[in-house]
Amino acid sequence: MSKKVIIILVSLALLVIAAIVIVVVVVTKNKNKDEDSKNYIFPDEDDSENIPKEIEEIISDYYQASSKPGTLEELYYNTYESTTYSSKSKVLNKRAIIYLPYGYNTKNKYNILYLMHGGWSNEATSLGTPSSPGTFKNVIDNYIANDVLKPLIIVCPTYNNESPNDSSDYTLAYYTLTVNYHNELVNDLIPAVEGKYSTFTTSTSEEDIISSREHRAFGGFSMGSVCTWYTFVNCLDRFKYFITSSGSISRSTIDESVGKQGKTKNDFFMMSFTGSNDLARSEFTNLINNLLSSSSGNFVNGTNEKNGNLYFRTKNGFSHDHTAFMTYIYNGLLGFWKNEDDENIFTSDSTVQQVINDENFKDFGKLIFPIHRNIPSNTKLKDIGSYYIWYNYINADKTVEIVNYFRNEAKKGNTIFYDIYTDEEKSKDSEKENTGLFYFRGNDNSQFAIVNAGGGFSYVGAMHDSFPHCLELSKKGYNAFALIYRPNQQKACEDLSRAINFIFENKDKLKVDINNYSLWGGSAGARMAALVGTHGTQSYGENQRDKTSTVIMQYTGFTEVTGEEPPTYNCVGTSDGIASYQTMQNRINQLIEKGINAKIDIFNGLPHGFGLGQGTIAEGWINNAIEFWHNNMN
Repeated sequence: MSKKVIIILVSLALLVIAAIVIVVVVVTKNKNKDEDSKNYIFPDEDDSENIPKEIEEIISDYYQASSKPGTLEELYYNTYESTTYSSKSKVLNKRAIIYLPYGYNTKNKYNILYLMHGGWSNEATSLGTPSSPGTFKNVIDNYIANDVLKPLIIVCPTYNNESPNDSSDYTLAYYTLTVNYHNELVNDLIPAVEGKYSTFTTSTSEEDIISSREHRAFGGFSMGSVCTWYTFVNCLDRFKYFITSSGSISRSTIDESVGKQGKTKNDFFMMSFTGSNDLARSEFTNLINNLLSSSSGNFVNGTNEKNGNLYFRTKNGFSHDHTAFMTYIYNGLLGFWKNEDDENIFTSDSTVQQVINDENFKDFGKLIFPIHRNIPSNTKLKDIGSYYIWYNYINADKTVEIVNYFRNEAKKGNTIFYDIYTDEEKSKDSEKENTGLFYFRGNDNSQFAIVNAGGGFSYVGAMHDSFPHCLELSKKGYNAFALIYRPNQQKACEDLSRAINFIFENKDKLKVDINNYSLWGGSAGARMAALVGTHGTQSYGENQRDKTSTVIMQYTGFTEVTGEEPPTYNCVGTSDGIASYQTMQNRINQLIEKGINAKIDIFNGLPHGFGLGQGTIAEGWINNAIEFWHNNMN
């Protein structure tokens, strides 16, 4: 073979090799591109949602101290050694760092994030300590101060066990401590934290903690993400939200846990992140894609809770470091608790007609105000008090808050009004057209209360005598219904009995616990609560249902005592010219004599119809009533 031919053959061979190399590179590059591009393909994207389509980088100025700083506290609590936890043979005293937002107030309820550190770290790594706060605390402070994030509580615990260096032992941390951490979390940490700080749980009982899961998240980065996955695997009953980032466990362990815990794809939402230069990117991305492609259907790609339950993004250029950690946790919080300022379009100068005709209220807007009082349509909200006869201390600001609450809830797609009678029933009795329940949502599957406004059975004064009570109950986690009824004592009791029956029949749809419900009322509404509470729904033409656990009554001269009454709380003012406080005191005394748990609060100088009593000596009575109700739950 000539030298020239050999050169030609060698050249051709080199060209073939080069072509193969190019194809391999392109295929590999496209494979990686496709692998990550899956993270950006979402069906039915909803631009109305505020979860960012891409990972938002932290504003550089927000790394600096805020003018409205939150505080860090140390919380010490007892738990047990991790590997022998079930035997509770060795007690450990551990520390968690607690972040409280600027202006923290125990009168408010706060969402809560349990934030776990990664490897070679401890409880002080994420936010710092009270004496040495970290950079990420500044970030959270600034985003809250600038109304980007809702104020929240953050708990920074540790899975370190007997040694502060446990997290430096990868094998120990990955295969043992993060796997077992849920025992300490559920039994020791959550009760210690939420028994002290103001969250959405009404107590530290298992039932109340579970019912407030929609206000609780767990998150972490790297080994903290591993711990988050195991929290998901074991604690879906207590947490709805999760932030996972650059840390993985077995796909099957995660996937199978959903059904094992009695949950479905609709019961959780997860924000997941990694970086293109992150050493854990490939493994983490594969895990997410495998979950999304699983035949179980437990995980669904989505940009928000309406169209899925797993949001996944890869940040170009990000590595496995503290900047990535801070960015991912911040973006995760945006997905759960971004401060979406509700559009409060109504003011004290808005008119009754503007509220009634708002498109969000459909055909029930007229029932927000008493239809039997003929309030002129051009009446401003600040002036409606004069039409609520027999009432005092009507608060225009509360009125504005309530109508804006209704509108914002309706805009979010929440049903705020339920008919209690069928169309056929209403066609036979036109009075039933003007009845129904306004729903103030609390925590899922929490107890419910029905509140009946007074009005002398001539009108229903809900704006002052039931809506404010329901709003306060919902803020405290209870589900509350304000009944709009026919203003006649017999018919009103029939409507209340139907309302109870309706709630029992629709408890799953409404997401309420039908055990230990309470009946509330003021003036005429208090009579309704007492009558139905004592005689039962069957006495008013409805199916027999469990009787109420508690009756809460304000300012009524009701005197009936049968000895069959449920526990009863009363409150009244000494200057009430309609309902004598002495009459109410006498009835309470009779109930006590018959062995019935009963209590009355009497407020010096207050007249009839003081409602919540804002700005008076009665302010806060509702807390006494709630405590009484809670103490009388079975």
